[in-house]
Amino acid sequence: MNKQPYAIEVSNLTKKFRIYHERPMTLRDRVVLQKSRYTDQIVLRNLSLKLEWGRTLGLIGRNGSGKSTLLKLLTGIIFPDEGQIDIFGKVSSLLELGAGFHPDFSGRENIYHNGAIFGLSRREIDARFDKLVEFSELHEFIENPVRTYSSGMYMRLAFSVAINVEAEILLVDEILSVGDLSFQNKCLKRVRELRERGCTIVIVTHSVATIREFCDEVYWLEGGDVVMHGTPDEVMPKYEASFR
Repeated sequence: MNKQPYAIEVSNLTKKFRIYHERPMTLRDRVVLQKSRYTDQIVLRNLSLKLEWGRTLGLIGRNGSGKSTLLKLLTGIIFPDEGQIDIFGKVSSLLELGAGFHPDFSGRENIYHNGAIFGLSRREIDARFDKLVEFSELHEFIENPVRTYSSGMYMRLAFSVAINVEAEILLVDEILSVGDLSFQNKCLKRVRELRERGCTIVIVTHSVATIREFCDEVYWLEGGDVVMHGTPDEVMPKYEASFR
Protein backbone atom coordinates (compact mmCIF):
# COMPACT_ATOMS: atom_id res chain seq x y z
CA MET A 1 0.00 0.00 0.00
CA ASN A 2 1.28 3.48 -0.86
CA LYS A 3 2.44 5.37 2.22
CA GLN A 4 1.32 8.74 0.84
CA PRO A 5 -2.19 9.75 1.97
CA TYR A 6 -2.94 11.37 -1.40
CA ALA A 7 -2.40 10.21 -4.96
CA ILE A 8 -2.23 13.80 -6.24
CA GLU A 9 -1.38 17.03 -4.43
CA VAL A 10 -1.49 20.41 -6.18
CA SER A 11 -0.42 23.53 -4.31
CA ASN A 12 -0.90 27.17 -5.38
CA LEU A 13 -0.77 26.32 -9.08
CA THR A 14 -0.64 29.16 -11.61
CA LYS A 15 -0.28 28.82 -15.38
CA LYS A 16 -0.06 31.63 -17.94
CA PHE A 17 -0.01 31.54 -21.70
CA ARG A 18 1.57 34.28 -23.79
CA ILE A 19 -0.85 35.76 -26.34
CA TYR A 20 0.90 37.49 -29.26
CA HIS A 21 -0.96 40.34 -30.91
CA GLU A 22 1.14 40.34 -34.07
CA ARG A 23 4.01 38.26 -35.29
CA PRO A 24 7.47 39.91 -35.25
CA MET A 25 8.66 40.05 -38.86
CA THR A 26 12.40 40.71 -38.35
CA LEU A 27 15.09 39.84 -35.83
CA ARG A 28 15.04 43.48 -34.69
CA ASP A 29 11.32 43.19 -33.98
CA ARG A 30 11.91 40.08 -31.91
CA VAL A 31 14.73 41.62 -29.86
CA VAL A 32 13.69 45.27 -29.52
CA LEU A 33 9.90 45.28 -29.73
CA GLN A 34 9.00 41.91 -28.23
CA LYS A 35 7.55 43.26 -24.98
CA SER A 36 4.93 45.32 -26.76
CA ARG A 37 3.66 42.45 -28.88
CA TYR A 38 2.12 40.11 -26.33
CA THR A 39 0.13 39.88 -23.14
CA ASP A 40 0.09 37.12 -20.55
CA GLN A 41 -3.24 35.35 -20.08
CA ILE A 42 -3.69 33.57 -16.74
CA VAL A 43 -5.32 30.19 -17.42
CA LEU A 44 -5.11 28.80 -13.88
CA ARG A 45 -4.77 31.00 -10.81
CA ASN A 46 -3.43 29.83 -7.43
CA LEU A 47 -5.23 26.47 -7.62
CA SER A 48 -4.82 23.83 -4.91
CA LEU A 49 -6.36 20.35 -4.64
CA LYS A 50 -5.74 16.99 -3.02
CA LEU A 51 -7.08 13.69 -4.33
CA GLU A 52 -7.13 10.60 -2.13
CA TRP A 53 -6.20 7.18 -3.47
CA GLY A 54 -9.02 5.30 -5.21
CA ARG A 55 -11.26 8.31 -5.74
CA THR A 56 -12.48 9.76 -9.03
CA LEU A 57 -12.36 13.52 -9.56
CA GLY A 58 -14.35 15.33 -12.25
CA LEU A 59 -13.22 18.67 -13.71
CA ILE A 60 -16.05 20.72 -15.21
CA GLY A 61 -16.46 24.21 -16.62
CA ARG A 62 -17.09 26.08 -19.84
CA ASN A 63 -14.60 25.96 -22.70
CA GLY A 64 -11.49 27.92 -21.75
CA SER A 65 -11.99 27.51 -18.02
CA GLY A 66 -8.63 25.74 -17.52
CA LYS A 67 -9.75 22.09 -17.24
CA SER A 68 -7.62 20.59 -20.01
CA THR A 69 -4.69 22.81 -19.06
CA LEU A 70 -4.80 21.38 -15.54
CA LEU A 71 -4.85 17.85 -16.93
CA LYS A 72 -1.85 18.58 -19.17
CA LEU A 73 -0.01 19.97 -16.14
CA LEU A 74 -0.77 16.80 -14.19
CA THR A 75 0.48 14.72 -17.10
CA GLY A 76 3.69 16.72 -17.45
CA ILE A 77 3.02 17.81 -21.04
CA ILE A 78 3.37 21.41 -19.87
CA PHE A 79 4.77 22.93 -16.69
CA PRO A 80 3.42 25.46 -14.17
CA ASP A 81 4.65 29.02 -13.87
CA GLU A 82 4.10 28.92 -10.12
CA GLY A 83 3.15 26.29 -7.57
CA GLN A 84 3.85 22.60 -7.16
CA ILE A 85 2.41 19.31 -8.42
CA ASP A 86 3.14 16.02 -6.64
CA ILE A 87 1.91 12.72 -8.09
CA PHE A 88 2.73 9.58 -6.13
CA GLY A 89 1.93 6.72 -8.52
CA LYS A 90 2.27 5.37 -12.04
CA VAL A 91 0.25 7.53 -14.45
CA SER A 92 -1.53 6.76 -17.71
CA SER A 93 -3.23 9.56 -19.65
CA LEU A 94 -6.05 9.47 -22.17
CA LEU A 95 -5.38 12.81 -23.82
CA GLU A 96 -3.69 13.58 -27.10
CA LEU A 97 -4.02 9.89 -27.86
CA GLY A 98 -1.46 8.49 -30.27
CA ALA A 99 0.84 11.50 -29.94
CA GLY A 100 3.81 9.12 -29.95
CA PHE A 101 2.68 7.06 -32.95
CA HIS A 102 4.85 6.98 -36.06
CA PRO A 103 2.70 6.92 -39.23
CA ASP A 104 5.05 4.58 -41.10
CA PHE A 105 5.26 2.03 -38.27
CA SER A 106 2.78 -0.83 -38.18
CA GLY A 107 0.17 -1.11 -35.46
CA ARG A 108 2.34 -3.76 -33.82
CA GLU A 109 5.44 -1.56 -33.85
CA ASN A 110 3.51 1.41 -32.49
CA ILE A 111 2.16 -0.69 -29.62
CA TYR A 112 5.73 -1.40 -28.53
CA HIS A 113 6.85 2.17 -29.14
CA ASN A 114 3.89 3.75 -27.32
CA GLY A 115 4.05 1.20 -24.51
CA ALA A 116 7.68 2.16 -23.91
CA ILE A 117 6.63 5.83 -23.67
CA PHE A 118 4.22 4.79 -20.89
CA GLY A 119 7.13 3.12 -19.08
CA LEU A 120 6.45 -0.53 -19.95
CA SER A 121 9.32 -2.91 -20.58
CA ARG A 122 9.37 -5.09 -23.70
CA ARG A 123 8.54 -8.10 -21.54
CA GLU A 124 5.50 -6.31 -20.08
CA ILE A 125 4.31 -5.34 -23.58
CA ASP A 126 4.84 -8.92 -24.79
CA ALA A 127 2.60 -10.16 -21.97
CA ARG A 128 -0.16 -7.66 -22.82
CA PHE A 129 0.13 -7.58 -26.60
CA ASP A 130 -2.69 -10.01 -27.43
CA LYS A 131 -4.98 -8.30 -24.91
CA LEU A 132 -4.24 -4.89 -26.44
CA VAL A 133 -4.97 -6.06 -29.98
CA GLU A 134 -8.15 -7.82 -28.87
CA PHE A 135 -9.37 -4.69 -27.11
CA SER A 136 -8.67 -2.53 -30.17
CA GLU A 137 -10.50 -4.96 -32.50
CA LEU A 138 -7.78 -4.39 -35.12
CA HIS A 139 -6.51 -7.97 -35.53
CA GLU A 140 -6.44 -7.98 -39.34
CA PHE A 141 -4.85 -4.52 -39.58
CA ILE A 142 -2.20 -4.77 -36.87
CA GLU A 143 0.67 -5.33 -39.33
CA ASN A 144 -0.36 -2.37 -41.54
CA PRO A 145 1.22 1.11 -41.21
CA VAL A 146 -0.98 3.32 -39.05
CA ARG A 147 -1.03 5.97 -41.81
CA THR A 148 -3.44 3.59 -43.58
CA TYR A 149 -5.79 3.56 -40.56
CA SER A 150 -8.96 5.59 -40.37
CA SER A 151 -9.10 8.18 -37.59
CA GLY A 152 -11.36 5.85 -35.61
CA MET A 153 -8.95 2.92 -35.95
CA TYR A 154 -6.03 5.14 -34.96
CA MET A 155 -7.78 6.33 -31.82
CA ARG A 156 -8.91 2.81 -30.89
CA LEU A 157 -5.34 1.52 -31.02
CA ALA A 158 -4.04 4.48 -29.00
CA PHE A 159 -6.82 4.12 -26.43
CA SER A 160 -6.17 0.37 -26.11
CA VAL A 161 -2.51 0.96 -25.23
CA ALA A 162 -3.22 3.77 -22.76
CA ILE A 163 -6.10 2.04 -20.96
CA ASN A 164 -4.24 -1.25 -20.49
CA VAL A 165 -1.06 0.14 -18.96
CA GLU A 166 -2.49 -0.81 -15.53
CA ALA A 167 -1.51 2.49 -14.00
CA GLU A 168 -2.39 3.59 -10.48
CA ILE A 169 -3.58 7.01 -11.70
CA LEU A 170 -5.61 7.59 -14.88
CA LEU A 171 -6.07 11.04 -16.45
CA VAL A 172 -8.93 11.31 -18.98
CA ASP A 173 -9.81 14.26 -21.25
CA GLU A 174 -13.12 13.88 -23.12
CA ILE A 175 -11.92 10.61 -24.62
CA LEU A 176 -14.79 8.34 -23.61
CA SER A 177 -16.44 8.74 -27.04
CA VAL A 178 -13.71 6.98 -29.05
CA GLY A 179 -14.99 4.91 -31.98
CA ASP A 180 -18.50 3.63 -32.59
CA LEU A 181 -21.17 3.03 -29.93
CA SER A 182 -20.03 -0.55 -29.28
CA PHE A 183 -16.44 0.54 -28.68
CA GLN A 184 -17.57 3.49 -26.55
CA ASN A 185 -19.42 1.06 -24.28
CA LYS A 186 -16.30 -1.10 -24.07
CA CYS A 187 -14.24 1.94 -23.07
CA LEU A 188 -16.72 2.95 -20.39
CA LYS A 189 -16.81 -0.61 -19.07
CA ARG A 190 -13.02 -0.65 -18.84
CA VAL A 191 -12.97 2.66 -16.92
CA ARG A 192 -15.60 1.25 -14.53
CA GLU A 193 -13.42 -1.82 -13.96
CA LEU A 194 -10.38 0.33 -13.20
CA ARG A 195 -12.41 2.45 -10.79
CA GLU A 196 -13.69 -0.66 -8.99
CA ARG A 197 -10.11 -1.95 -8.67
CA GLY A 198 -9.12 1.22 -6.85
CA CYS A 199 -7.51 3.22 -9.67
CA THR A 200 -7.40 6.95 -8.95
CA ILE A 201 -9.01 8.83 -11.85
CA VAL A 202 -9.26 12.45 -12.99
CA ILE A 203 -11.84 13.12 -15.73
CA VAL A 204 -12.35 16.29 -17.76
CA THR A 205 -15.80 16.20 -19.33
CA HIS A 206 -18.86 18.21 -20.36
CA SER A 207 -21.09 15.17 -19.74
CA VAL A 208 -23.30 15.51 -16.69
CA ALA A 209 -24.08 11.76 -16.89
CA THR A 210 -20.37 10.87 -16.79
CA ILE A 211 -19.81 13.08 -13.75
CA ARG A 212 -22.76 11.60 -11.90
CA GLU A 213 -21.83 7.99 -12.69
CA PHE A 214 -18.08 8.02 -12.15
CA CYS A 215 -17.07 10.88 -9.87
CA ASP A 216 -16.77 11.02 -6.09
CA GLU A 217 -15.99 14.74 -6.15
CA VAL A 218 -16.08 17.62 -8.61
CA TYR A 219 -14.10 20.81 -9.19
CA TRP A 220 -15.97 23.49 -11.13
CA LEU A 221 -13.54 25.87 -12.86
CA GLU A 222 -14.24 29.21 -14.51
CA GLY A 223 -11.59 31.58 -15.80
CA GLY A 224 -8.86 29.61 -14.06
CA ASP A 225 -10.49 29.84 -10.63
CA VAL A 226 -12.33 27.21 -8.58
CA VAL A 227 -15.99 28.22 -8.39
CA MET A 228 -17.02 25.24 -6.28
CA HIS A 229 -15.72 21.92 -4.98
CA GLY A 230 -17.89 19.13 -3.62
CA THR A 231 -19.80 15.97 -4.45
CA PRO A 232 -21.67 15.69 -7.78
CA ASP A 233 -24.98 16.12 -5.92
CA GLU A 234 -23.73 19.37 -4.41
CA VAL A 235 -22.01 20.86 -7.47
CA MET A 236 -23.92 19.73 -10.55
CA PRO A 237 -27.30 21.38 -9.83
CA LYS A 238 -25.59 24.77 -9.40
CA TYR A 239 -23.39 24.21 -12.45
CA GLU A 240 -26.41 23.31 -14.62
CA ALA A 241 -28.33 26.30 -13.25
CA SER A 242 -25.51 28.62 -14.38
CA PHE A 243 -26.45 27.93 -18.00
CA ARG A 244 -30.08 29.02 -17.58
